[in-house]
Formats: sequence, C-alpha cells, structure tokens
Amino acid sequence: MAVESQMMELATPAPDFELEEVTDGSTVALADLAESPALVVAFLCKHCPFVVHVQDEFASLAHEYQARGVQFVGIGSNDPGVSPDDTPEGLAQQKREVGFDFPYLFDADQSVAKAYGAACTPDVFVFDQDRKLAYRGQIDSSRPNKGEPDGADLRAALDALVDGRPVPEDQVPSMGCSIKWAPGNEPA
Repeated sequence: MAVESQMMELATPAPDFELEEVTDGSTVALADLAESPALVVAFLCKHCPFVVHVQDEFASLAHEYQARGVQFVGIGSNDPGVSPDDTPEGLAQQKREVGFDFPYLFDADQSVAKAYGAACTPDVFVFDQDRKLAYRGQIDSSRPNKGEPDGADLRAALDALVDGRPVPEDQVPSMGCSIKWAPGNEPA
C-alpha cells in the first residue's frame, strides 16, 4: 500500500542513531557523519517498487553529491519477518547490485525509523551543516510507471545547501510502500 511521508517539522535536529552497516557489520553513528554541508538520510528497502524505480538515480545522485562533500546514509527499517527481502543480507545484495557507495544500515528494532517519523520507502530527510532538517520529501515527481527518475527535488535542495542558499519550504511528501513494522511495533 502506498503512503506519503509524514513531513517532520523543518529545523528539527537530526535524531541520533548508531546502527550496523549491512555489508561488513561495522557501526555507523550520526556523530560519524558530522563533517559535511549536508547529510541525506534515506529510508530504503529492497522490494518496494517505488525504491526500485528511483534507486539507480539515487545512487548516481549520491555519487555526484558526495564528490561535493554531502554525506549520504541509507537505512533499512523493514521487519524481515514481514518483508523477507529486507534482511541485512538482502540489503547488502541491493547495495552491491545498485552500486550504493554510502553506508547502508539496518535498523533491527525499528527505533530509528520511529525517531525520524519514517512512514514509507523511500523516505528522505536532508539535514544542513548544523544537522537541522532542511528538506524532507520526494526525490522527484516520477513514480513507478509514471515518468523517468531525475532526482530534481532532492537535487534542488542539495544545490541550495551546498551553495549556502536557503532550501525552499514548499516541499512535496515522498510516496512509497509503508514501513513494514514488526507486529506490535507500529508507531502510535
């Protein structure tokens, strides 16, 4: 079922996290991502058609903007008991196949998804240099079977941050598959 992101309030500080990387088990924390003009936190998964639709463009955009100093992190929060493709091994396979060159972390207890108010995949949050929320919303206006991904919305937000300009506050919610919560773990 397709749902929209919940649109966390702009200027909200980035919620802290410390999670394991899916390919090597190393730990990555928010504090490890402190040195950049912007940080992109994207809730992703392997199976969702909305993620599959944009994942190549997202990987390309991440590669381009990492060269400009922006940091990216992907987080998989789906419960593998509900979504068997979204195990750490499945996410590691996705990372290799798509070419994600940023940390891809597994949120086993779904606490990070709850802290961010993540509702769907993809759900994207962009924080400024002070790690205050500057953008949340869609990567672009394309959808599965409707348009080709171009990353336009996310690109505009990142260009503004990297260039020291304010990000426009008129932002469109992301749309995707709902986070697959473990039974009894759904947000209140």
